[in-house]
Amino acid sequence: MDTAYIWLVLGIIIALVMLGVQFYSKRALTLKRIIGTTLLSLLVVTVGLGSIWASIGHSLFANQVASTIGWAPGSPFQQEVAFANLAFGVLGILCIWIRGNFWTATVIGVSIFLLGDAIGHISNILVTGNYATGNAGAVLVLDILVPLLLIGLLVAYKILEERAVRSAIKSLERSL
Repeated sequence: MDTAYIWLVLGIIIALVMLGVQFYSKRALTLKRIIGTTLLSLLVVTVGLGSIWASIGHSLFANQVASTIGWAPGSPFQQEVAFANLAFGVLGILCIWIRGNFWTATVIGVSIFLLGDAIGHISNILVTGNYATGNAGAVLVLDILVPLLLIGLLVAYKILEERAVRSAIKSLERSL
């Protein structure tokens, strides 16, 4: 398995562990709780820790990362990408404590960033024929897969949250 997948796989494993703990502690595992726990795990681990890891790579090992992408080493773009990754890493980790629309903003921001990366990689493949591992391999797949997964989970979570609110309102109205 390509090491690029580690943060996604780790995010899924952590979600399963968290759900297992909830199950064995006799907490009701509703669909909303399963989706929310999975989304939180992916935000913290895949986006948060994975982006910080990418930031370290783009800043401390810039030349090696550039060569895996098939780009010339020494470009100042590496530092800019490192700071963008650091920003999303911090946002992902903050999702532990800040909920609600903060999750939405984090998903939107990181999805634009990753899908923009995917467009850049695809463009680079088409224009220069750059099929380097860091340009056309797992990184490209993840730049598309992770945003789709995050957006899908967020939309499902928001729908279930809205249904729960409507149900609570109807229940309150009936009791009045």
